[in-house]
Amino acid sequence: MPDTARSDATPLADFLNSPFPEPVAVAGDYSGPARFHNRELSWLGFNWRVLEEAENPRVPLLERLRFLSISASNLDEFYTVRVAGLRELALTGNTTPAMDGLSPLEQLALIDSDARALMARQQAVLLDLRAEMEAAGLAILTRDQLSDADRAYLREVFMARVFPVLTPLAVDPAHPFPFIPSEGFALALQLERRSDKRALRALLPVPHQIDRFVSLPAESGHRFLPLEDLLLLEITSLFPGYKLTGHCAFRVLRDSDLEVEEEAEDLVREFEVALKRRRRGEVVRMKISTGAPAGLRKIIMDQLPVREEEVVEVDGLVGIGALRELVLESRPDLLWPPFTPRVPERVQDHDGDMFAAIRQKDMLLHHPYETFDMVIRFLQQAARDPDVVAIKQTLYRTSRNSPVVDALCEAAEEGKSVTALVELKARFDEAANIRQSRRLERSGAHVVYGFINYKTHAKISTVVRREGDRLVTYTHFGTGNYHPITARFYTDLSFFTCDDKLGRDATKVFNYIGGYAQPADLENLHISPEGMKPFLLEMIARECEHARAGRKGAIWAKLNSLVEADVIDALYAASQAGVEISLVIRGICGLKPGITGLSENIRVKSIVGRYLEHSRIVCFGDGHGLPSRKARVFLSSADWMSRNLNRRVETLVEATNPTVKAQITDQIMAANMADTAGSWVMGPDGHFRRPPIPEGAFAFNCHRFFMENPSLSGRGSAGAADVPHLTHRDD
Repeated sequence: MPDTARSDATPLADFLNSPFPEPVAVAGDYSGPARFHNRELSWLGFNWRVLEEAENPRVPLLERLRFLSISASNLDEFYTVRVAGLRELALTGNTTPAMDGLSPLEQLALIDSDARALMARQQAVLLDLRAEMEAAGLAILTRDQLSDADRAYLREVFMARVFPVLTPLAVDPAHPFPFIPSEGFALALQLERRSDKRALRALLPVPHQIDRFVSLPAESGHRFLPLEDLLLLEITSLFPGYKLTGHCAFRVLRDSDLEVEEEAEDLVREFEVALKRRRRGEVVRMKISTGAPAGLRKIIMDQLPVREEEVVEVDGLVGIGALRELVLESRPDLLWPPFTPRVPERVQDHDGDMFAAIRQKDMLLHHPYETFDMVIRFLQQAARDPDVVAIKQTLYRTSRNSPVVDALCEAAEEGKSVTALVELKARFDEAANIRQSRRLERSGAHVVYGFINYKTHAKISTVVRREGDRLVTYTHFGTGNYHPITARFYTDLSFFTCDDKLGRDATKVFNYIGGYAQPADLENLHISPEGMKPFLLEMIARECEHARAGRKGAIWAKLNSLVEADVIDALYAASQAGVEISLVIRGICGLKPGITGLSENIRVKSIVGRYLEHSRIVCFGDGHGLPSRKARVFLSSADWMSRNLNRRVETLVEATNPTVKAQITDQIMAANMADTAGSWVMGPDGHFRRPPIPEGAFAFNCHRFFMENPSLSGRGSAGAADVPHLTHRDD
C-alpha cells in the first residue's frame, strides 16, 4: 500500500508533505475591503465544486446524479435565505457594503450572473448523465419515446395514483390565481375548446406528495417518465373537450427567512405563526421552461408577482433537485461501495457499556466511520440505568422520528430529571423542533427554548450518574447535530468524557441557556458569544509570539466557513509574523491566501467527496509546529463566522488526553491535509481549483482512509503511539 510521503513532485493539494507555494504579488490596496473575498460568491464557488463532482469520472454514476441534485437543492436554499435577504436590503435602498466593499445591489448582480451560469451548467451536466445512464440501463424518457403499451400503462397509473390529487384551475376573473408555495411546481396551460374554439387558460399545480418521476415497466433496466410529461399526455382527462395549444412548466422560490417578535411571550406560538408567514413569503426566483407562450408567461409574472430579472428560463428539466428520486438503491453497481460504520472496539471490550468505556479514558468517535448509534446508546443506557439521576441535552436538528428524543422521553417517564434545550430557530427545522418539544413536555421533561436573540448551536449532552457516594457527570460534546440520518453522511466528531472539569463546565452552559446565569470560571471550555472569539484571537497571537521568537508557529484549522473579519485579520497578522497556517475550509472562505505581504504563509483547501465535511477542529502548534504531541487541540460546534462567534451559543472544548490529541492531529487532521483525491486548492483570487491527478496516479483519499482505519481512541488496546500510516487500498 502506498504511503502519502512524496518527493519533490508532491501534489499541490497535499498540505501535509508539500511546502507552501510561492506567494503571488497582486496589485491592490489590501489594507481595505480588497483583503476579503465576498461571502456570497464564495458560497457559489462551493456549489460549483459540488456540481463538478457530478462530472468526476472517479465518482459512481448515480452518485454523480446525487451531486447534481444536491447542487440544485443547495442553490434553492441559497436563494430563499441569502439572496432573499440581499434583495430586501436592495429594495429598501440599503447601500451598506459587505466586508469586501460590495453593496447589496452589486452583490445581487454578481450572484445573478454566476448563478445563471451555474444553472445552465446543471442542464448540460444532466444531458451528459442521461446519456451515461441510458447506456447503463436507466432511461429518462420523453413523451415521443413512448410505445402504445407504455401509454396504456401510464393511463392506468395516472387514473389510480395521480388524477385523484390533482386540482386543475381555470385562470380568469372568476377564478383568482392560486397561491403557489415556495418550491411549488406547476404547469400553465393554454387550451382551446374543440366545439367553438374558445380559449381557456389554466394552471395545474403539482402536489409535492406525488413522485416527480413515473416508473415504467422494462424487460431489463429501468425507465422513467417525468411527471409533467404524464400530465400533458392526460390533458383530455383533466379538460374533456379541449385541446392543448401551448404550455410551460414553472417553479417558484420564496423568501424563507423568519422574523420573530423579540418580546414574544409564547415563543412556540410565535414560531408557529412565523412558519405560516414563511410559506407566503415574496417570490425571489422563478424558473420557467423555455418557449413559454407570451400570454401565459405574463399572467404568471403579474400574478405571483415576479420581476423580469428574477425569472430564469430553463431549456431542460425544471426542478433538478428532484433527480434524487432516481438514485436507486437497487443499482448498487452505480453507487459507492457499501460501508457499515464501525462499533468502537473499546465499547465492545466493555460489552456495549458506554459508561464503562468512557470511564476507562476519554473517547473520541469520528462519524460516520464510527457509528452514531453510540451517541444514541449513550442516551438509551442513561434512560434505563437506575443509577442515572439526570440528563441534559441540546437539540438543534433532529430527525422526524428521533431516537434521541425517544430516549429522553423514556428517561422522563422513568422519573429521571430530564432537561431538553430545543432550538426553535434551527432554519428549516423549526416545525420539526416544535413537534419534538410538545412530545418532550408530554413525557414530563423540562423543555427550555433558550435565548430569543441567540441561537443555541452548541451540541452538548450530560448524564449525571450516582456512583458510590458521589455523582459523576458523563458529557458528550459534538461538532454536528443529534441527527441519526445526517450522521450517515456528515463527518463529525463525538467527544465523550467523565472529566469533572468538563462536566462542571457543561452544567454551567446549561444554566446559562436555561436561566441566563452568566457562566463564570469555565475550566476547560470556551463559549460564544461570551469568550470564544477573544480566546481564539489570543491563541493566534501566541503563535505570532512563538514565530517572532524563532520557534515554530503553526495553525491548522478545519471548518465549514471562515468569514469573521477580526479572525481573518488575525490570521493575516500571524502569516506576516511567520506562522504557517494550513486551512481546510469546506464552503465559504472570505480570506485570500498566498498574497505577498498579506498572506504568504496561508494556504487553503476544500474537500468535496463521498461525505460532507462538517467537523470543526483547530490545532495550535504552541511553538512546536504541527503535527506535534505538544500542540493544543480543540474541537468546536462553531464555524468562524460572525453569527457563530457573536450571535450564537457555541462551544470550543480542548482535548487534553494524549490519545485523543494524537487521533485529531496525526490521524484526522493529517489525513485531511494529505488528501489529494477530493481536494480543491484556493488561489489568491478567491477561486478554488482542483489540481490535476495524472492518469493512473495514486491519489490519497481521506474518506477512504477513515473507512479502512478505526479511530484511535475508540480502539481497545491503542495508545497514542499506534497512529496508522496514512494509506489505503488503491483499487
